[in-house]
Amino acid sequence: MIFVIDDDEIMAECIARAAGVKVRIFTNAIEAMQEITSGVVPELIFLDILLDGPDGFTFLNELVSYEDTAKIPVIIVSSLDFDKKDLSAYGVVGVLNKDTMNPKEIKSYVKEYTK
Repeated sequence: MIFVIDDDEIMAECIARAAGVKVRIFTNAIEAMQEITSGVVPELIFLDILLDGPDGFTFLNELVSYEDTAKIPVIIVSSLDFDKKDLSAYGVVGVLNKDTMNPKEIKSYVKEYTK
């Protein structure tokens, strides 16, 4: 299962459709973290950084603070420029720019990081 965490519901739905697998959509980081702490651990997370409430970096800090969730691969989906930043310490394995990404890129990450 994949989590998509984005407060833009249209963008989240587009990512979910492009993924082509079972996806849970969350509009904020708190709900996603509650789901993870209840035992539902995704294989991959597509994460927006500019969220209402706790932002994506707050979520990432929480995620990497636990051994079992620190290994979940995360794809940043943002209109901010992260191309030259090393975010691997946060479990970030890729960055998609909201303005230029396409379904093929989303599917590629899904194929690479899910069973």
